[in-house]
Amino acid sequence: MPEAPWEQRRGIDAVLTEWLGRGTVKPCLTAEHDIPAQAATEAPLPNGLHPAITPALAARGIRSLYAHQAAAIEATLAGRHVVIATPTASGKTLCFHLPVLQALAEDPSATSIFVYPTKALSRDQEHSLHTLLAEAKLELPAMVYDGDTPGDARRATRERSRILLTNPDMLHAGILQNHAKWAPLFQGLRYVVLDELHTYRGVFGSHMAHVIARLRRVAAFHGARPRFITATATIGNPREHAARLLGIDPGAIVLVDRSGAPQSRRRVFLYNPPVVNAELGVRASSLKAAVRLAGDLVEARVPTIVFGPSRNSVEVMLKYLRERVGHVAGPEAIMGYRGGYLPDQRRRIERGLREGKILGVVATNALELGIDIGDLDAVVCAGYPGTVAGTWQRFGRAGRRGATSIALLVCSSDAMDQYIANNPGFLLGAAAEEARIDPGNVEILLQHLKCATFEAPFAVTAPGAHPARPEPACGEEYLGLDVQATRDALEYLAASGLVHATGSSYHWAGEAFPANHVSLRNIGWDNFVIIDVDTDLTIAELDWRASHTMLHVQAIYQHDAEQFQVERLDYENHKAFVRKVKPDYFTTALTYRTVEVIDPAGDGLVGRAPIGHGDIKVVEKVTGYKKIKFFTHENAGYGEVNLPEMQMHTTGFWLTLREAEVLRLPFPRATVVDGLRGFSIALETVATIALMCDPRDIGRTLGDGGSADDEPHSELRPRTTAPPGSQAGLPAAAPAVASPPGRDPLAGRTGGFDPTIFLFDAHPGGVGLAPRIFERAADLFGRAIDLIERCPCPAGCPACVGPGDASTTAAPAPGTARPHSRKAVALAVARSIAE
Repeated sequence: MPEAPWEQRRGIDAVLTEWLGRGTVKPCLTAEHDIPAQAATEAPLPNGLHPAITPALAARGIRSLYAHQAAAIEATLAGRHVVIATPTASGKTLCFHLPVLQALAEDPSATSIFVYPTKALSRDQEHSLHTLLAEAKLELPAMVYDGDTPGDARRATRERSRILLTNPDMLHAGILQNHAKWAPLFQGLRYVVLDELHTYRGVFGSHMAHVIARLRRVAAFHGARPRFITATATIGNPREHAARLLGIDPGAIVLVDRSGAPQSRRRVFLYNPPVVNAELGVRASSLKAAVRLAGDLVEARVPTIVFGPSRNSVEVMLKYLRERVGHVAGPEAIMGYRGGYLPDQRRRIERGLREGKILGVVATNALELGIDIGDLDAVVCAGYPGTVAGTWQRFGRAGRRGATSIALLVCSSDAMDQYIANNPGFLLGAAAEEARIDPGNVEILLQHLKCATFEAPFAVTAPGAHPARPEPACGEEYLGLDVQATRDALEYLAASGLVHATGSSYHWAGEAFPANHVSLRNIGWDNFVIIDVDTDLTIAELDWRASHTMLHVQAIYQHDAEQFQVERLDYENHKAFVRKVKPDYFTTALTYRTVEVIDPAGDGLVGRAPIGHGDIKVVEKVTGYKKIKFFTHENAGYGEVNLPEMQMHTTGFWLTLREAEVLRLPFPRATVVDGLRGFSIALETVATIALMCDPRDIGRTLGDGGSADDEPHSELRPRTTAPPGSQAGLPAAAPAVASPPGRDPLAGRTGGFDPTIFLFDAHPGGVGLAPRIFERAADLFGRAIDLIERCPCPAGCPACVGPGDASTTAAPAPGTARPHSRKAVALAVARSIAE
């Protein structure tokens, strides 16, 4: 019987039937993967649970545990350190709630600290913990201590809290350096819970390893030796990562990585938008495609979350989605969620998600973590999140109530997205990446050694001076350093007047509170507040770095799908004054980057090309902005920006094409430089894949050996690999447009120079990626050539060397490149080097 014209299709099955039968969707699906449902594997509750806990669990319908929960709780109660590495929504929270409540109910002096990577997550978990405590009728004060905690509540938390929920920043700067005020908490410290362990990677994770070392040291000062319960999404090295983060031997950690939780059926799809410019290989906008597909789901009343690659893209998609399907349930049922929203607004959105009042949410990775957002049935990712683990973490946000769920990745024109579109097995069958940190980074180590000395003196005895019986130094070791190295580092600080040696002890002698000058996340402590001049109310806040690209004068700041124009930026006082407007465009910043080699650490050759690695200085400056029309994404003009530059010291790898090689090639100098730039895109892609890191962890630019000048690029995505004039990183619905006024600082030169590819760690101080690229340079070079050769495009596309040259209309033979296209020149340059 045919459907009546007034009947609306509802549910996932209706959407899938339409997608798989629609000529505009089915041809763009590069992969379909069906993950079947999985039954639970259960185990009995542990013996000896406190009498108050068992009835509370029974009230929730919990009369047994999943197998991984039972294993984790058993190991914890036996006094072992534990890392739980199971998928999203597998019930990891209970793995640390039960042993903590058990210990605190049995011992009135016992305490615990729960550390979450964000304030939002700690507030969410506070609600969950209070609910369980109320059901168990246990009077155990559990309190959040973060930057939003009022002054009177802070005092009560220090005096009464037995379960403290906090974040790394507050632990680092607000608790450890004032540990004397927290003596009862540290004296009874039984357990430390670290949730979302996979977020502690790179520079942030390296800092966090030192915060944990200082926490263990302060606890020992008060006579406590806590056990650590850690939980992480799936990563490639959970036990090793936990051991490095905690500063303990991997053998001392029990790994629980086999989930016993049930899993609902999940349908996974990879969608590659259609090509809109075959000559340049440019595809339709991934943002608009994601909105269109998410709109189908919302119209069918399927609770959906859409992940965007940046704050700006989230606001653009939110505006589009509301205009497309806001009539289905009203604009309040379609919400955005990202960094910059004020705490009250974020909590109101979280509550609306838990209560089922919100049908669709567009978010950044702020909702990738384990915040309780209720029951969702579909996830749409606009662009590859950067890692396999991160993608599956996002996919796991749906399907929590046992029903079939949809996970959809909409690929952008970026090289990694196109690699995945053409090689779905990389995402669907590859192992998760390893989390990497470098606690031995000297800059980070010295910063935290200062903090540790301020918190408690170090006791280190000098080596014995007797010539016949020399004795080694003895006493305290600091994270990763033996006793002698610890003493040497303290002596270095003493020579600077920061530490004072008294006998066998080293005491802090510098200015008060050194932790106040150490940022764990490499951003300024002071956010910029955004003030609506019509109401004099603060509507949002942004971190220091984002303010350069989103709060410059004349920028269109987007908030909850509304637009505000920045009229004045008080840079010194960190205030932006905005006025609500209704423009038909939004703005995206153009940044310029230069790189300078500071201290080479090694050199070598790949074929004819010199290579090296070492310390570099990266300077970025926002030089202007583009006006982009809503919906059509046409370029509506440019504007200038005058803001201070941003500097970063990090480590880099470089590969140089000597001037003689440039002249030997049968192309004009500018064409050779453009070909080398194209090859750098391929080299960055294969390095990202080989090192199993996030594409945003590696920066890329092109220079002349001693320094480098990067092409301007857009900030709609966090980072783009687009060459001048291309639209990679921007919605690609419209044809490519010209770059803003200005010249390519390399391609236009007439004097001698050695064009150089730079790949660098996109984190201050570096995290060890550049040396690994240097060690594997020959292999990566060969992989980059192979990637370009295997790409079926005729002239270059975002999947290999970036959009090619559309000026040559004659089609080449299949599998070959046009003679003077970017692809052909890139291959010629690479083969010339390899000869």
